[in-house]
Amino acid sequence: MACQFNSGELAPLSAIDEYIQDALDLIEFANGPVSTTWGARRAELGHPAPFGMTLLGVGNEQWGPQYIERYALFEKVLSARHPESTLVAAADPRVWANDGTWQWDRLRELGADLVDEHFYQPPAWFLDNVHRYDSYARTGPKVFVGEYAAHEPSVGATPMRPSTLRAAIAEAAFLTGLERNADVVRLSACAPLLAHVDAWQWTPNLIWFDNLESFGTPSYHVQQLFGANRGARVLPVAIEGGQENGARGIFASAALGEDGRTVIVKLVNPGTAAVPVMLTINGQGAGTSGEAWVFSGTPDAENTFARPDRVKPTREPITASGRLERSLPPSSLTVIRLTPR
Repeated sequence: MACQFNSGELAPLSAIDEYIQDALDLIEFANGPVSTTWGARRAELGHPAPFGMTLLGVGNEQWGPQYIERYALFEKVLSARHPESTLVAAADPRVWANDGTWQWDRLRELGADLVDEHFYQPPAWFLDNVHRYDSYARTGPKVFVGEYAAHEPSVGATPMRPSTLRAAIAEAAFLTGLERNADVVRLSACAPLLAHVDAWQWTPNLIWFDNLESFGTPSYHVQQLFGANRGARVLPVAIEGGQENGARGIFASAALGEDGRTVIVKLVNPGTAAVPVMLTINGQGAGTSGEAWVFSGTPDAENTFARPDRVKPTREPITASGRLERSLPPSSLTVIRLTPR
């Protein structure tokens, strides 16, 4: 099946076997020993070691009975032949607007591992959907938010959408919701990643480059801060004593570092005014030290080749004794790492 968002092309069920064989050959090429046909081909091309591929997408932006019956045929063969591979099933790209219950129910019956949901929406949508996964079922398929980006309106008559700090901060707020629901949302990927100034498909993108230089957009810096500060275990966050993320206009997530001691807190203020906060970490020792990265600026700010660092995170050392008082700038993401002495 072609991407249903773009066309309705599909192979008849009577011709599906060759496509399933393509998938089997792909797995063998990526992971098979050099004694196999496709493993030998990989070695011939200069990579004798297996790639260790663990995820395989079956479809992209597809929905309805035609997709489900084809996915079922792939799943039956691939799960039997390669149970070590995690299969990623497709979802309706308008799952945010449509009732996707039917497809989710069918994929749950088929034992799907992950379901790939996509979101390209205005910044306000991401702020309104921070809680999207709070109510998802804790059993059955997990979620791969495989494509998402906050889309500002196009500039004039061009198809160019600006990559603003406002969009990046909205994505950061959304990411706090993904982190808080990491038992459901196993993976996420902002898209697209790379774009050449003279050959791009759409906007916005995370990294722009020409033949000599490159720069990261504000959205890139959000991804980098979250990726470098993931942590290993989600910690509960209460704002003003309640569990409602977004209280006082602040969105937050927290995690315990891989060392089992460092606490990582992410605070997002998408508002137009600074917000004073007092951070208390229950169970922490009285004396803690660490560092903070603050990413803020004018909502409409963009990075360019001429000004690649117009908006970028700044780092500062911090020391806390019991409680940490800070002022969260408007349009900001603050990442705090604290380790007890």
